[in-house]
Amino acid sequence: MKSKFIAISDSIIEKIKTGELQPGDQIPSENELIKFFNISNTTARKALLEIESKGWAKRIKGKGTYVLNRTDDHHLIRTLGSIYATRRGFHDSLIAEGFTPKNIVLEKTILDDGISSEINGRHFIIDGPVLKLHQLRYADDLLIKDEVKYISLNLCPKINKMPTEISYFKVYENSYHLKINEVQQTLGVTIMQPNTNNFEISKPTPAFVLDSAVICTGEKVVEIERSYYHGDKYKFAVIASPEHDYRPAKPITS
Repeated sequence: MKSKFIAISDSIIEKIKTGELQPGDQIPSENELIKFFNISNTTARKALLEIESKGWAKRIKGKGTYVLNRTDDHHLIRTLGSIYATRRGFHDSLIAEGFTPKNIVLEKTILDDGISSEINGRHFIIDGPVLKLHQLRYADDLLIKDEVKYISLNLCPKINKMPTEISYFKVYENSYHLKINEVQQTLGVTIMQPNTNNFEISKPTPAFVLDSAVICTGEKVVEIERSYYHGDKYKFAVIASPEHDYRPAKPITS
């Protein structure tokens, strides 16, 4: 018979293989395994070490154990509609999947005028002043995302003083005590041409275009984003809600 820790590790590895646990997802902690399987802390620890030793996950000190990206072509998977995925942030998601992230800031300025965007048939507005942050996101020295964020300085004063690799979603919640009610997102596709963008491409290449708005209590818009993702390196998953929101498409402001 298999040792108990082997049986537990095998069951978790199977969840990874079947896609129930995706790259970057957190594996149940030692305490969670102890509670769920009614095992000792030694058995739980050995199960997690077994998963890590087989190359399926990586422990990040002080944070937990995360599923590594073992896809054949190293596609990154991003989940639309997931507050958890948004809260973790792009930088930390790459680390969790086993990549080395790097950011290059192209522009970090304060706009006195507001910004607006139409997403899912709704008009989102942030009144000025607004922080505009344009940065290039790399994974293992490969440019995978060209990102522009607009953040309300009325709701988040002095956020422009913070480092750019932070999870802004966490900062909204923890530093500015904003309650995030929803994240609106749309995903489109375009063809990038060589020498017309920041991606180092030699031939026409597909790109995903993600527009999003982060809305907090009082229907105040704290963030609007437009990002381009390298189409050859990304896959998107979607979390569907059983409830649909039929609110009228009225303007929503900061």
